[in-house]
Amino acid sequence: QVQLVESGGRLVQAGGSLRLSCAASGRTFNNYARGWFRQAPGKEREFVAAISSSGSSILYADSVKGRFTISRDNAKNTVDLQLNSLKPEDTGVYYCAAGRTPWRLSTTGPDFDAWGQGTQVTVSS
Repeated sequence: QVQLVESGGRLVQAGGSLRLSCAASGRTFNNYARGWFRQAPGKEREFVAAISSSGSSILYADSVKGRFTISRDNAKNTVDLQLNSLKPEDTGVYYCAAGRTPWRLSTTGPDFDAWGQGTQVTVSS
């Protein structure tokens, strides 16, 4: 059974930092892109960052570019998201995901078919 489990979310003050981690089990995702999405209260889920299977290509949402960093460790089947200079508008549930098609890098939810349960990030002003 494929399982993605996020960790690291918590309450943090504006300007602070967090590191989210996502561990995968039941399947190896080395040939698949990995991504992070988030959903704020009352809003739709939105793309945050994605990294190609090799890690050589990375995409970020404009709202997090320069502040967040995505990375992956294929040996450990994990993907991390470093969040710096956090803002209250970064508050939400953060979900990690794995790509549906080998080698394809995407920013859209339907291109990912394995999802975690999410971890809550709350940024206070």
